Amino acid sequence: MATYRPRIADQELQERLGYIGAVLIEGPKACGKTATATRHAQTVFRLDEDLAARSLVTLDPRRLFDNPTPVLFDEWQVEPAIWNRVRRQVDDREGPGLYILTGSATPNDEASRHSGAGRFSVLPMRPMTLFESGRSNGEMSLAALLGGESQSGLGTHLSFDELVKGIVVGGWPELVDADERRARRWLRDYLANIVEVDIPKLGSRRDPGNLRRLLAALGRSVGQATKAVDLARDVGGEAGPIAKETLAAYLSALDRLHLTENSAAWLPHMRSRARLRTAEVRYFVDPSLGPAALGAGSAELSHDLHALGLHFEALVVRDLRAYAQPLDGRVDSWRDSNGNEVDAIVTIGPSQWGAFEIKLNPDAVDAAAAALLRFANSVDTERHGRPACLGVITSTGAGGRRDDGVHVIPIGCLGP
Repeated sequence: MATYRPRIADQELQERLGYIGAVLIEGPKACGKTATATRHAQTVFRLDEDLAARSLVTLDPRRLFDNPTPVLFDEWQVEPAIWNRVRRQVDDREGPGLYILTGSATPNDEASRHSGAGRFSVLPMRPMTLFESGRSNGEMSLAALLGGESQSGLGTHLSFDELVKGIVVGGWPELVDADERRARRWLRDYLANIVEVDIPKLGSRRDPGNLRRLLAALGRSVGQATKAVDLARDVGGEAGPIAKETLAAYLSALDRLHLTENSAAWLPHMRSRARLRTAEVRYFVDPSLGPAALGAGSAELSHDLHALGLHFEALVVRDLRAYAQPLDGRVDSWRDSNGNEVDAIVTIGPSQWGAFEIKLNPDAVDAAAAALLRFANSVDTERHGRPACLGVITSTGAGGRRDDGVHVIPIGCLGP
């Protein structure tokens, strides 16, 4: 049995179990939800494979709930009635830390499913960050950076080849020690299963060819605010764009399977009159899914540095989201009509924020730092406060705060 690697979600889950009756862990298949939840549960029911437990949800739910708590209901969505059962138990027992639910697909909203407000805390979970997989030393803490502290570190231990492999293989726990050949086959089969099994299970027919073309189109759109009309054209190919309703249904299915996680537009008050862009920037939940959908490996990405830079951005954004989550933070993007942009804005609360540019090439740090300073000067800080941190996240090198106040952050140093 593989050794369990501690996850950032471990502490989050423990904290949430301390103040609320049930915690729902949501994330894509194979990201490690079950392994993490099992470590915190006293009783485990795997509803996707335990037919007896599924029958008891209706026939004799008491036999499920009269067990040592926390009780884990793994893949709860295969037996949606469990939601209301858990909700009622939380009301009746009136205590924290009673139940854990994990789900890799969000069921359709139903009138029969009652609100979980006050009973459930939803904990998103993603594939492993570089810090969790041991490829980042974590010397530069995002929490400390957003607290205004100066941070330093050395990221030269992560070679270019290892970084590219980290993008192609991704953060899937099952692949953490896998070679690239095995990982690419695993990811190919993972996406095939999504197209042929998981999406049809959501309840409506989907064209497998269209879905594969959509995944490839999203792979080409990583890190970009690609319009739906352009995606529809790519998916339809020579037959012409697919209907916008069809595209919306496809994108909704991927979202319900927690495979996509876009960055919303940050819309601050600016001193400039340039119009702010509101389109989301598109990302998969893990950087490996883009190259996998395109059939690309390390060799192909290394020969296309522009594409590699976008997939590197996807890796960094994944890690930023995971590190920001325990802080109740979120990761957005910023773009204006003049073509100016900032790759990641991390916000905590109403006025604490930091801005980060993501550059694969360390030689681009100076220009990126200058752009961040111009951006910070254009934000109305009377309304939003001054940035706690400006940083350029890059592939390698030494990290620290420059004389102009901008941090240089090698990705191999970034941690929670």
